[in-house]
Amino acid sequence: MTKHNETPQEQDIDEETVLAGAHESAVEDAAAASADETVLAGTSMPKPSVPHVVMPDLPTREMFEHTHTTNDGDLDDEGTVLATSSVSTTSTSTSTATSASTSSSAPVSVTETIVAASETTTTPAVHTPSTPTTSSTPSVSSMPSMSSASHSPALGGTASTVHTLPPIGAVADAGTASNEEIADFRRHFSAIVDNVSQAVVGKETPIRQCVTALVAGGHVLLEDNPGTGKTQLARALANSVSVSFKRIQFTPDLLPSDVVGVTFYDQKTGEFSFREGPIFASIVLADEINRASPKTQSAMLEVMEEQKVTVDGHTHPVPQPFIVIATQNPIEQLGTYKLPEAQMDRFLIKTTIGYPSTEFSLDILRQVNITDRAGELAAVASGDDILAMRTIANKVRVADAILEYVMRIVESTRHDESIAVGSSMRGALALTRCARVWAAADGRGYVIPDDVKALAVPVLAHRILLTSDAVFTSNTPEDVLTRILGEIPAPQLDVH
Repeated sequence: MTKHNETPQEQDIDEETVLAGAHESAVEDAAAASADETVLAGTSMPKPSVPHVVMPDLPTREMFEHTHTTNDGDLDDEGTVLATSSVSTTSTSTSTATSASTSSSAPVSVTETIVAASETTTTPAVHTPSTPTTSSTPSVSSMPSMSSASHSPALGGTASTVHTLPPIGAVADAGTASNEEIADFRRHFSAIVDNVSQAVVGKETPIRQCVTALVAGGHVLLEDNPGTGKTQLARALANSVSVSFKRIQFTPDLLPSDVVGVTFYDQKTGEFSFREGPIFASIVLADEINRASPKTQSAMLEVMEEQKVTVDGHTHPVPQPFIVIATQNPIEQLGTYKLPEAQMDRFLIKTTIGYPSTEFSLDILRQVNITDRAGELAAVASGDDILAMRTIANKVRVADAILEYVMRIVESTRHDESIAVGSSMRGALALTRCARVWAAADGRGYVIPDDVKALAVPVLAHRILLTSDAVFTSNTPEDVLTRILGEIPAPQLDVH
């Protein structure tokens, strides 16, 4: 290695560095000596007059696990814990002993704080052997339990009744409809159907299906060719009942806020206000619903299922009764969007109107001067009448044999070789609700198999998807359901 000769200037720098290091060592030794003197002096200093408060220890993991894994033997008849682990007892005794050792010269507020802390951190409803102490802290066994404290008026708690669903297998009975109620139901139902039949001539079956959906609390999808009277039927039904009515013309540029509403800032009041959309009506006509984008169609999902609208985190209920009558054109595909399956399943009934017969067509031509037949109708029922009819329909009796018949039909759609996706439980519930309304409309307080057969196709057909082979052979969901109804035997009922 080559050794470099150090210059005199470098030697002076090294000597200054050594001297500086020695000085730092001397400073550290002096600081350590000062610290030792401080410690020695601290031992001889008098104790402060304010007592030292020892806070209770926080519960450990073992205490938490023991509290939540109590055996049945540790509970009394009311479910109160009789004994806890030794860890919690030790913690409680430590808190009590600490409060007892407080000197008499301490302020009263400090003692009260210790007592309040021990009461707050002690496990409630714990019974331990009482020991004589000089502290005024109450014993653990005298403290109120958690259940009593939760309903104490001082804590602001009130005893409330918890509403629970009936157990599985029990019948949620709403009572039995009397003959007078069934007669009143049939009179109002027939009045609405007859009134709508003046605008949509010769189409009693689809009219009855729409009124059934209105009473049952569901929605209707009218799918038919242009000019068959889909919009006329919806407007006629709205004019026959004295409730609010709104029409939404769906277009590709329609936004969700145009349907459900929007929150805006009002400069006059300086607050945000919610402006309701056209969906806030008892009867809503969604004309050409398949022309809206999927984003706008998804805005209808919540209101169709839960009958409420959520905008900016706030939920707004829609008026009752509530029904959406949607129309779409099956033959025109340009500029349209197919309805998603989730939205299709939310329609209670999907039906068609069809062309009128020659006889009824001639009657319409004789009245050619009437350009708006639905606009000439007057209301024959009110919203309260519809809600009263819904209550009566809930009292219509459905025998277990009818329920089993409904489930056999629904389950057959899940196992048929021509069906890829069968009906869900929502379809079974919809078929049962519609059958009760259909039975009450015929003047009966009970459901028969014919009610189920008459409504199975319009209620379940739009809820199933056919296989590719079935579609290739030109089968339709209506054809497959008709075949299934013919294969399942109807039950025999004893109406007496």
